[in-house]
Amino acid sequence: MQTLISLLEERLRTAVSYAGEIEPRVTGTADPRFGDYQTNVAMLLAKQQRANPRQIATQIIERLDVSGICETPEIAGAGFINFRINTAFLNRRFNELCHDEMLGVSRAKPKKIVLDFSGPNIAKPMHVGHIRSTIIGDTLARVARFLGHEVIADNHLGDWGTQFGKVIYGWKNWRDEAALAARPVEELVRLYKKANALSEQDETVLRACRDELVKLQGGDAENIAIWRQCVELSWHEFEQMYALLDVHFDKHLGESSYNDRLAPLVAKLESTGIAEQSEGATCVFFRDDSALADKPCLIRKTDGGFLYATTDLATIEYRIERWNPDEIWYVVGAPQALHFEQVFGVARKMGVTAQLRFIPFGSILGEDRKLMKTRSGDNVQLRELLEEAQQRARAVVEQKNAALSDEEKNEIATVIGIGAVKYADLSQARMTDYVFSWDKMLSLQGNTAPYLQNAFVRIRSIFRKIETGSWEAGKEDGALAEPSEISLAKKLMQFGETVPLVLDDFRPNILANYLYELANTFHGFYEACPVLKADEPMRSTRLALCDLTARVLERGLSLLGIRAPEKM
Repeated sequence: MQTLISLLEERLRTAVSYAGEIEPRVTGTADPRFGDYQTNVAMLLAKQQRANPRQIATQIIERLDVSGICETPEIAGAGFINFRINTAFLNRRFNELCHDEMLGVSRAKPKKIVLDFSGPNIAKPMHVGHIRSTIIGDTLARVARFLGHEVIADNHLGDWGTQFGKVIYGWKNWRDEAALAARPVEELVRLYKKANALSEQDETVLRACRDELVKLQGGDAENIAIWRQCVELSWHEFEQMYALLDVHFDKHLGESSYNDRLAPLVAKLESTGIAEQSEGATCVFFRDDSALADKPCLIRKTDGGFLYATTDLATIEYRIERWNPDEIWYVVGAPQALHFEQVFGVARKMGVTAQLRFIPFGSILGEDRKLMKTRSGDNVQLRELLEEAQQRARAVVEQKNAALSDEEKNEIATVIGIGAVKYADLSQARMTDYVFSWDKMLSLQGNTAPYLQNAFVRIRSIFRKIETGSWEAGKEDGALAEPSEISLAKKLMQFGETVPLVLDDFRPNILANYLYELANTFHGFYEACPVLKADEPMRSTRLALCDLTARVLERGLSLLGIRAPEKM
């Protein structure tokens, strides 16, 4: 279904074609007193022609055909053209939306996208620092698929590196089988920490750890088997976190998957003149790039070891060979900006034409506005955070609806608690550092997941009161009349305009904020317009508005990875 914005832009394009190449843009108005949509195209043309923008706006309106869509356009301010949707068009579009499975969202021209996100390290617990990459990445995957793109979600695990020498040494000397069975990642961390502490005090232990690493890298059967167990045990625990978060991956190819590609890749870069020797190391210089001219990309150290950049380049090479994607997206913290700028620069020198996108994000802060840590200074573990989210949500459920069964309370607490954590993140601008606040994120008031979920629950409760067969979704022919009905219908029309914007600069908060505005608009409608007690045909129209609002809320929340419960 074509959105109203694209329809108005199409009509404007025809109206201004006399002026040559110009691409008109239409946006929603900030204040409904000035209409529903506006364009500044007259001001752009006036600047080109050195003319009066209001006179240009008048000329555009004379050439513009928006009959059947809007009232006569109005000129405002320095030369804005404002549009007001006419009621007849609004009613037609509302009835179309009621029958549209996509809820007004148009399919995009499909692309194949590899999406790299989450990326925890093997033998280490997932912690609060993994939340943003995991949640933002999952949302982008959901939205891209909904728009019609093919997405390969790849979890690039940190499953290789020098730390495994110490983990393996600890495994052979101190592992506790009972602890390994109960909380495997915690036990692996204990083994690493003990080996690491001793290696700093005892040269013999340090040499032993290095020997275990050399044996692992050399393919020693025993050490490879131990390493594989570490990977399996860690992934099993990660899967529990992902299941709770309802996050899914198509692949989880770790750094080890590309180990055999590293030496051939460096040799190829050297033979093609892309890489060169510098003080015993192998580097790629960017002499033709002023921003990176003094920041070469190191791909092999003087001791022959490889680096993260080498692995990331080998990963790009594999992804191009395996999937031939149009784009590869990386959802990684903002401090990694230089690393990816260098890696992408080398990839372009290698001839990679797929669009490589770095999608950075800010940090999660504690109440003290510093990086969120435990009292001991450690990272907050993700398992503990999600468990606390459910416990706090359970307390809210107990307070609001004590009559529910324990099973229902636990289920709802999971939906509300996990949803609250996700929404608190996704409702922020991606690059913003935000303060993690339990009280704020679990509130039933304000821009929170529980507020949106409660709006959905309120709507569903309306339909539970209806006698069977007294109303059927999709059979109505709505006639919007009251101001609150019209406001809600207009807001529902904006869903199709909002969803594609999420992928413009990767902004899930655009969708979150739209859903919050929709819930607010619905509550205004609900207070002003009786639904079940209204006479026909008004009753069916209002039920249709409620049904469509519930469907948009449910779909919008699902694109954010958040469930909409039937009860709270």
